[in-house]
Amino acid sequence: MACTPSKSSLFSPTLQSPGLLSCRRRLGKSKPPSLVSLCLGVIGKNLQEIIAHLSDISIAFPPHIRMTIAAIARRRKMLCDEVIIPLADTSWEILDISGSEVTDSGLIEVAKTCKFLQAIDISRCNKITASSVSVLVEHCKSLRTLRCGGCPRSDYTARCCLTLLKPKLDDTVKDSWEELDTVEISHSAESLRWLVWPKIDKDSLEILATECPRISVNPKLSPFGFRGKDVPIEAFPDTVLDDLFVREINPSTWAACGFTLKPVSPILSSSKELSLAEKFRLAFVERDARLAPKRAKNARQHQRRSDREWMEMSAEAKAIVLASQVSKSLHGKN
Repeated sequence: MACTPSKSSLFSPTLQSPGLLSCRRRLGKSKPPSLVSLCLGVIGKNLQEIIAHLSDISIAFPPHIRMTIAAIARRRKMLCDEVIIPLADTSWEILDISGSEVTDSGLIEVAKTCKFLQAIDISRCNKITASSVSVLVEHCKSLRTLRCGGCPRSDYTARCCLTLLKPKLDDTVKDSWEELDTVEISHSAESLRWLVWPKIDKDSLEILATECPRISVNPKLSPFGFRGKDVPIEAFPDTVLDDLFVREINPSTWAACGFTLKPVSPILSSSKELSLAEKFRLAFVERDARLAPKRAKNARQHQRRSDREWMEMSAEAKAIVLASQVSKSLHGKN
């Protein structure tokens, strides 16, 4: 008589195939999709049918649901003024309209609604110009990260926006705006600290470095794979601003439209362990690069003080200094 295994032994690991065990482990670790994510997936697949009524429908949606619908629309290449304007919510702190069909009119309306934005991505937007960016920085006083460029039109818009980022001084006795740590700067982009412009040209980079030193352009991870404590994750090019809101949505919602996200590069791609001496060298180089702007600022301040002292000198003292310089020059020629 054949031995029949008991009911409990049927689920014993010794009687199950490795493939089945592996499948059970994967199923045990993965969470089933929530009902909300499933419903949003259905809405995303049929988004073109509700755009005309989105202003009426979105009233009942909480802010994060509105953001998710906007993120799906962007991935479906359907994000435009008619979609983003009715979805915009006053509590939004990030906005990703990269690669969309949003125009100046749409961005202006969103800027007037979302006044607490801290990070925005307008890269690869062919229909956005400097005029709407001006309104954006005027209304969004908390804006810290601006992502732009990515295509010829967007690069041109970014270059035109440089004048918007330059600080303007009020009547003050200070030598330069760099010394105005406690004085309000009369410009609407005073909170901007991070500019993500991957293919920035050398002239624009030099202008920002000399005239807008408070704005850091394209921050990078340290050689050890860490980011500065003050650098937000939104300031790194590999970050997708709205990725968090579609994490639980089935990618098939937008896969049919050919939208694919670039894989995020690993934080530390080096496969070899660095030696202790190399770690110290890289740490020194990183510290030296971090302190370079401060040294340059101190040098400029020192030069300004020297020039001011020179202007305050008496005519007799100036004559003596000039005579000394001429004498040195003559002795050098002889």
